[in-house]
Amino acid sequence: MAGVDFGRAGGQESHPLEAEEIPAGPWTGPVVPRARPASLEWRRMEPADYRRTSYEIWEGMAPGWERWRGQLEEALTPVREWLIGELASRPGETVLELGAGAGDTGFAAAAIVGDRGRLISTDFSPDMVEVARRRGAELGLQNADYRVMDAERIDLDADSVDGVLCQSGYMLMADPAAALSETRRVLRPGGRLALSVWGVPEYNPWASIGGRILIERGHMPPPDPEAPGVFSMASDERTRGPLEAAGFTAVRTEEIPVRFAFRDLDEYERWVMEVGGPFAMVVRGLPERERGALKTQLGAAFAPFVADAGFELPGLALCAIAS
Repeated sequence: MAGVDFGRAGGQESHPLEAEEIPAGPWTGPVVPRARPASLEWRRMEPADYRRTSYEIWEGMAPGWERWRGQLEEALTPVREWLIGELASRPGETVLELGAGAGDTGFAAAAIVGDRGRLISTDFSPDMVEVARRRGAELGLQNADYRVMDAERIDLDADSVDGVLCQSGYMLMADPAAALSETRRVLRPGGRLALSVWGVPEYNPWASIGGRILIERGHMPPPDPEAPGVFSMASDERTRGPLEAAGFTAVRTEEIPVRFAFRDLDEYERWVMEVGGPFAMVVRGLPERERGALKTQLGAAFAPFVADAGFELPGLALCAIAS
């Protein structure tokens, strides 16, 4: 969604943290405070407030991410396969995943590095970490560690990992430059980073259409181009630049198409309400009548994407490999 993210990552109890303790979250966009979800004057939040709000939102979204894990895994398979293929991990290596959410991308790497290797699966949300832990147990993984970790302040030694994965994460962090510098610090010489962000809004109607309608109806502010958000790194330049500034010298990008399938508008609405982060908070705060009007408008806008089994909403991820 324009100005809002969709894409992301219960067990441990959710709890508020002090501002300086809030880790940087990979799955939030420019957020609107929950108490005033339709307020238009909140264009940008201070980093500490941003982290606090995103932490609270994604703790609350973790159960939905667990319920919809299979659908998200299927939709994002092309991105996951690209990241794993380009990372080119080898048996015995150590791979760190930042903003792991339900963990599926990292688990694919864990299968490659094998028993002599190690996956460090991390997220800034404790409840998301527990979602990944449960999924790893279902898969019978014995070579994965699960940690709550701030991507902007990675709690690992320098030169300690061979590869880093981050799917749909850096563009949503409060300080992506700091997170990329930290990523470079923990990589061993010759180590590689494989990441994905979302491409431009017009190629991601699964997210941008709903955001545009909410803005038009006065329920959300227009996105701030300088703030973190789902489309804040949506070009080769806006992705390559931060990587090179962090010290990566060999950077290559590629666009990868995906599709999100829904049986009908009701299923799409449930999906948004359970995994949609800030957007979910905005919609939940609307009166029932206004939500009905929003749904009607969405149905008209989704008409070009009608398929035999419901709707197929395209998306375009921008992936990068860097060393």
